[in-house]
Amino acid sequence: MVKESPLLKVSNLHTHFFTKSGVVKAVDGVDFDINPGETLGIVGESGSGKSITAMSILGLVPSPPGKIVNGEVLFKGENLVTKTDKQMRKIRGKEISMVFQDPMTSLNPVFTVEKQMVETILAHENMSKKQAKERTIELLDLVGIPDPQKRLKNYPHEFSGGMRQRVMIAMALSCNPSLLIADEPTTALDVTIQAQILELFKKMQKELDMAIIMITHDLGVVSEVCDRVMVMYAGKPVEFTDTANLFDDGKHPYTLGLMNSIPKITTDKQKLEAIDGVPPDLRALPKGCSFAPRCKHVMESCLTIDPGLKAIDDNHLVRCLLYEESESKKAVTP
Repeated sequence: MVKESPLLKVSNLHTHFFTKSGVVKAVDGVDFDINPGETLGIVGESGSGKSITAMSILGLVPSPPGKIVNGEVLFKGENLVTKTDKQMRKIRGKEISMVFQDPMTSLNPVFTVEKQMVETILAHENMSKKQAKERTIELLDLVGIPDPQKRLKNYPHEFSGGMRQRVMIAMALSCNPSLLIADEPTTALDVTIQAQILELFKKMQKELDMAIIMITHDLGVVSEVCDRVMVMYAGKPVEFTDTANLFDDGKHPYTLGLMNSIPKITTDKQKLEAIDGVPPDLRALPKGCSFAPRCKHVMESCLTIDPGLKAIDDNHLVRCLLYEESESKKAVTP
């Protein structure tokens, strides 16, 4: 049986921002792939490089000051990094779509929903304006907008937060993309609407056989929709494994810190554990492991050696000297 080629393969991606105060290494060596119909979660604190990774894939990094200085982004075998902006415009919205965190900054407040969605469809599909309008009504109905034909004439501010997010999802799905990137799509929503949006993603993925990259800091969202997870810290992946394995057997101290900060339903009144310190300044990363200044298990070698991402088991990669040290000690124990 021939193994299926990844839909998207990101290799050694480095995206830097060149500012007056120094070079910000926002993405500093990211590697991952995603298969058709799969959901990959990218997790980490604000500033860990999640959104810039997504922007790099779509060629949306503002230049200047940003620039992809190294790496490949292979989509269906073609390197997106080498494509011109004109070529990328044919891919964005058609082959790869993105749902942004705040729909009010993504939807134009002076145009109706109909105008914005119809324009998107006409830009990529060989349809008449009438057909594009019918497709818009169909999509709004698909994502659960009540009375979609009437709501076409509404402006973004006339929708609730949850409904605006549904409009953004409908717009992203309008051209049946192979890959959908969702950047914190449920952060500003209450838990009931959040659950509805996640169910909508799963439904759309099943119907369209679409791959999804879910960018989030919410491990609850990850457990609900993701097949595999990449945990990022200071622009680098620090752990990469299957979702079930991450929750059952997470290894990296940063991953464990994120896990321990999740509220648990228990009879005991326990204080949530916090990860001490703050993320590093990406203009002046510490020597050695970037997480070392905040790590409870830091060793002397962590302060000088920057560990690579290494396989510790089947489909489980970790960037941590602690685990390597413990393994080497086990190896010499009689």
